[in-house]
Amino acid sequence: MKQTAIPYFFMRGGTSRGPYFNRSDLPEDLDVLAQVLIAAVGSGHRLNIDGIGGGDAVTTKVAMLSKSQDDWADVDYFFAQVSVEKQLVDFKPTCGNILSGVGPAAIEMGLVTPQDGETEIRIRSVNTGAQVLAKVQTPNGEITYEGDAKIAGVPGTAAPISLNFMGVVGSSTGAFLPTGNLRDQIGGIEVTCMDVAMPMVIARASDFGLTGYETVQELDDNKDFFAQREDIRLQAGALMGMGDVSTSVTPKFGLLAPARDKGTIATRYFMPWNTHPSMAVTGSQCLASCAMTPGTVADGLLHRPTTSPANIVLEHASGTIDVLLDFSTETGFALRSAGLLRTARKLADGHIYVPARVWDGKDRSTKQG
Repeated sequence: MKQTAIPYFFMRGGTSRGPYFNRSDLPEDLDVLAQVLIAAVGSGHRLNIDGIGGGDAVTTKVAMLSKSQDDWADVDYFFAQVSVEKQLVDFKPTCGNILSGVGPAAIEMGLVTPQDGETEIRIRSVNTGAQVLAKVQTPNGEITYEGDAKIAGVPGTAAPISLNFMGVVGSSTGAFLPTGNLRDQIGGIEVTCMDVAMPMVIARASDFGLTGYETVQELDDNKDFFAQREDIRLQAGALMGMGDVSTSVTPKFGLLAPARDKGTIATRYFMPWNTHPSMAVTGSQCLASCAMTPGTVADGLLHRPTTSPANIVLEHASGTIDVLLDFSTETGFALRSAGLLRTARKLADGHIYVPARVWDGKDRSTKQG
């Protein structure tokens, strides 16, 4: 069987991991591209045994980079979420954890020239249009992955990567509150539908008979809850103007509860068909914004900070994540930017091989790096 070789970097970004490609090394046509990514990841088997995925949604993510033609940005970041078992690819969302590795990957690919000490990289999310300023550690003009920064959900420490997200309000639906309401009643459950970095449907854990402190396994084993939650998500997707979302990973779903470990608020995040082992970077911005907005389902679950910027500490299934929100309250809550600290590490590089019958290597993208 003939195979097509595709250069790649295999990286952990935040609490996710996957292949990072130069967009120009991949097919232009999105339908062909989807088949290439399915073959590379091994989608269609719960263990992704015929690819480099890891059998979990946080390990079947793909980043594709190119030099940006945008006046503001240095790098364009195109994201794809590949399903573990369904052989589907969703190009609608973005991923902030995988974005954590975009700066280092851009340097590794030669798309960005590192500076001495620290390199600022302006990243444009192709999927959502969001602008992100990443600061990557580059002592002596060389990328380093060694450092003292620690994030929940990843063992050990690594070099810090700071991310400042701008232009994330309404990034998918065009509105902070896509339904026009602070709260909606769907299937007998009160929810807040919000679009900040990631469109989400957010509810109180107690309204499902949950504490909000359940483990990932406890939630994944609760089939009745998942069925009820998915029905609400599908109805909410239509109300948010997103159409039929039955095969889309967006909108995502989140639960809120009072903090119990000195954080601001307790959270659980869903991807959406299983529970996230920690927390998505994009989801954290939406959940933090919901927590800070009066009138949402977060009312009564926290003491809201009143001055900006505010550090919102979200307790999640693996620990905590800090989201620094810069906001105004002159005409209600309005988010200006959100900052987070992440880490990344290069795990491998070389070539991924896909069957030539999937793609013969022709029709490469014109998006050059």
